[in-house]
Formats: sequence, C-alpha cells, structure tokens
Amino acid sequence: MIELQPFTIDDVQTLISKIKDERTLLQFAGPKYHFPLTEDQLAGDLSDENRTLFKIVDLLGKHTIGHAQIFLKEETFLLGRILIWDENNRGKGYGKKVMHELLKYGFSHFNRDLAELNVYEWNTGAIECYKKVGFIAEPDINNEVQIDNEIWISINMKIHKDTFERQVS
Repeated sequence: MIELQPFTIDDVQTLISKIKDERTLLQFAGPKYHFPLTEDQLAGDLSDENRTLFKIVDLLGKHTIGHAQIFLKEETFLLGRILIWDENNRGKGYGKKVMHELLKYGFSHFNRDLAELNVYEWNTGAIECYKKVGFIAEPDINNEVQIDNEIWISINMKIHKDTFERQVS
C-alpha cells in the first residue's frame, strides 16, 4: 500500500541522492532541471504555487520509495516528475497505484476535468502503465530533447475525469 505525503525541503537530499546521472534526471524531470540536481532547483518547485510535490511512501515498509508532482495548468493538471527510485520496486504495480493516487488527489483538489502527462516514447513500461489507468496518447502533441547523440521524443497522454471515475467505481 502506498500513500502520497507532502514533499518538503527535508526530503530534498534523499531525492537528489537518487539522481545519479544526466540521463536519469532527464527521464525523471524533462529538460527543466539541469544535472546535477540541486536543492535550489527543487526549492523553486516547492515555492511554485501551481505545483504540488509528493513523496511516495510504502506504508508497509514505512519508507519513501519515490517522488511525484502535480503541476496546475490553465485547463488541466499535469502529472510529472514521477520516479520510483529503486529499480527492484519497478514492475510491482506501484506505478498504477501512484497514478491512481495522483489522479484522485488532482481531480478532488483542482477544478479540472482533464489530467495529462508526458512520457518518452521509449519508456514502454510507463506507457503501458498509463494506458491501464485510462490515459490515451495525444498524437499531435510531442516534444524532442537531445541527450548525448540521441533524440528522445516525448508523447503527451490525457485522461478525462469521467474516465478515471468509471475505472475507480
């Protein structure tokens, strides 16, 4: 069982310690952050009134297993910076539970009927997780970033509040 708890300045060093290289940072945060991740970069998000930051806590083990954010946009809210940091915890259903909790929080706290996220097209495990929750890819919305000699293309995925509520009930 997982729970979203407020991410505070006291949690910053733990998150920073999990981001070992530029590729991990880009996958986790997109191009806004710059490696190495610093307290100042995270403090900027913490002070942004349009962002809500969470630590993901495993209630059984009583320890933090990841991080996530919700960014309030004009007509939607964006789920992002989602990271389950121990690779041994990936593929165990945490992603679907985290998405459920983020959507539950977003739809109940913000006056928005649509949630969205961006994911790199090579991250097929995450894409399948998001599809299982009810997200649908928006084929006309994508962005490119370059890292090393590679181009990473992100795709945008959306879910309507009604779709989420049907899945939950």
